[in-house]
Amino acid sequence: MISWLTLLLLLPLISSFPLRHRANTVCDKFESVPSGSYSLLNNLWGESSATSGRQCSTLKSVNGNTVSWSTEWAWSGGYDVKSFANIQLNEGVNQQLSAITSMPSTWHWSQSANETVMSDVSYDLFTSDSPHGKGSNEIMIWLANYNAGPISYKYNANGKSVPIAIDLSIAGHTWNLHAGWNGYNKVWSFVPTSGPIHSFKGDIYGFFTYLTGNGDLSSSDYLVVAQAGTEATTGSAIFKTSAYALSIY
Repeated sequence: MISWLTLLLLLPLISSFPLRHRANTVCDKFESVPSGSYSLLNNLWGESSATSGRQCSTLKSVNGNTVSWSTEWAWSGGYDVKSFANIQLNEGVNQQLSAITSMPSTWHWSQSANETVMSDVSYDLFTSDSPHGKGSNEIMIWLANYNAGPISYKYNANGKSVPIAIDLSIAGHTWNLHAGWNGYNKVWSFVPTSGPIHSFKGDIYGFFTYLTGNGDLSSSDYLVVAQAGTEATTGSAIFKTSAYALSIY
């Protein structure tokens, strides 16, 4: 049996372990850290398309409904998305859209990156025709676009996505809406018309209201996934969220 004296002697060694070995940091492909109503997901789903790279994500704090976290990554090779490190809300999902009245959210974030970075910062939400079902519709709300671009059915001569609707006023900002198919589900991407939105505060249910009112989504669909994070493709970056909160009512 290890004595208390031995444990005390070991404490400095334990505290000096690299951060990735601590419980709040994850570096493996699908590692996660649950905390309260959230889970931090490293989600390196596309890492096999990289010629080299790494990524680790850290849950920094949870205070009531507000969470802070970060992720650091470096990827090279091709133009396929390598990861989507994110915070997932686990409470309030699997309701029909018709049963939801609001989804207030705040998100304050920053990113330091090299000039060749290709990534985006976005909410990623999925609906299905059944609770706990596989997502058949994906709704992305982009807060930043770094040399990337949304999926689209149509691209212009310069290879840029052509929006299906422009200058939509939702949640206090103006957006262009893009639509496309990713091989698994239909994707709607709301992209801001001006600059990165580093401090967002608004009701993101307004995006569902637009899509259901326009006949693109059925109000009988279920919201099955509610995530917010950064899609990384190439380059290197340190992404930090100082405060994030999402509720479903």
